[in-house]
Amino acid sequence: MAPDEIVKSEILTSQSGSILLLQLNRPAKKNAMTSGMYTMLAGLLNDAAKNEEVRVVLLHGAGDSFTAGNDLEDFLKNPPNPGESPQERFVAALMDFEKPLIAAVHGATVGSGTTMLTHCDFVYAAESTRFQMPFVNLAVVPELGTSYSIPAAIGYIPAAELFLLGIPFNARRAAELGLVTRVVPDDRVLAAAMETATALAEKPAVALQASKRLLKRWSRGETAAAVRVETQEFGVRVRSDEAREAISAFLEKRRPDFVKAKAGTP
Repeated sequence: MAPDEIVKSEILTSQSGSILLLQLNRPAKKNAMTSGMYTMLAGLLNDAAKNEEVRVVLLHGAGDSFTAGNDLEDFLKNPPNPGESPQERFVAALMDFEKPLIAAVHGATVGSGTTMLTHCDFVYAAESTRFQMPFVNLAVVPELGTSYSIPAAIGYIPAAELFLLGIPFNARRAAELGLVTRVVPDDRVLAAAMETATALAEKPAVALQASKRLLKRWSRGETAAAVRVETQEFGVRVRSDEAREAISAFLEKRRPDFVKAKAGTP
């Protein structure tokens, strides 16, 4: 199968009326994201933004997870470069998307699986959902603008716990922090998201999009600035000895040794 065909099989699209559903479809890999998947998602969101037949977009995952975040093997082969990375194209598409964006998440919702949710308007989390932002654990830094957006939303102290310790947290904790709209039973998560998508699709589209622009207006500039700074720092960190040790240790299922790894740049 050609690379483009592989990526197309890893993100499935379907449409229910004016609702576009985008399903992450690598269940054997817990829907871990490759650079090709980021690029394709960015393109699908940009196309949906221009398509008058699409009023709402809903993201969800196949199998037992939403997404485990970056596919680390792919990440080692294709580390992001500032100004041209697939991750940057993806976050730009998220920030520019003016139509309602809904996520239905379950199981592993890790790294970018959690951070992309900060750009959604509604997030429905199954009771089984396990969130984590293990960027420091992997010797990198927060991404998708969350070094600004999450502390701004929940406060610095709880954000420091989530980012600096990189601890997992469950759906109830996510709801307490205001990171999800609602926690629902596992077998209801997609249905709950679809109910909201249907209600939004019936509203006046122009007024709905204008209202979203107003709600996002005050934070958009700060988030965009955070993305630029994060991207620069991420590009340095991901090429460091620390990051190579962290990612290699994860793939080899062993404890990393950061004493031997240099803290500086390569």
